[in-house]
Amino acid sequence: MTYDTVVFDNDGVLVGRTRFDVLRDATRDAFEECGVEEPDPDDVERMTIGATPGSVGTVCQTYDLDPGSFWRTRDDVVSKAQQQEAREGRKTPYDDLDELQSLEVEMGIVSSNQQATVDFLVNHFDGFERFGAAYGREPTIHSLQLRKPNPHYIEQALGDLDAGNALFVGDNESDVRAAENAGIDSAFIRRPHRRDWELNVWPTWEIDRLSDLHDIVG
Repeated sequence: MTYDTVVFDNDGVLVGRTRFDVLRDATRDAFEECGVEEPDPDDVERMTIGATPGSVGTVCQTYDLDPGSFWRTRDDVVSKAQQQEAREGRKTPYDDLDELQSLEVEMGIVSSNQQATVDFLVNHFDGFERFGAAYGREPTIHSLQLRKPNPHYIEQALGDLDAGNALFVGDNESDVRAAENAGIDSAFIRRPHRRDWELNVWPTWEIDRLSDLHDIVG
């Protein structure tokens, strides 16, 4: 199989994941910025990971908050917290990122993280110069419906890169499903946090490091 384009998830694939406590604390700070000084810890957790338009609406109704305004604040505060993690060296690229410099394909990024976070990381760290497209979420509730496994952002990246035969590399089952929904092959990368993960999906490939892509792309 020969690929002319490889698109990557970002967190857990190209750069390390953000610690959950950082995301949770930032989400709590977002509540405070919106005037809620003591949010229920369960509501903070619901807004930290896996939020949906429905859950955002339900939580905001509890505190008499405008859902759109709250979510913009939440995404802004969480993005700035992740940027700070990167500045202070706690969120960094994996040590094999430079393996991609000699990969003779078009490359892009599609993340479910905020667009502001993706843009910062790509500009802050060396090694991302060859990526021709880098997509994250807009700071809107609607963007939650466009996250993987929805292929929306993958399809945008493939269009930008004028992809013919493409591969998507990710570390979550939603990445594999998103690739399927976009009609392209997938590679599941077994970073340390996924070393013993039992998959309930069937990626086209499984890899341990980014260097394994040299044998796959042809």
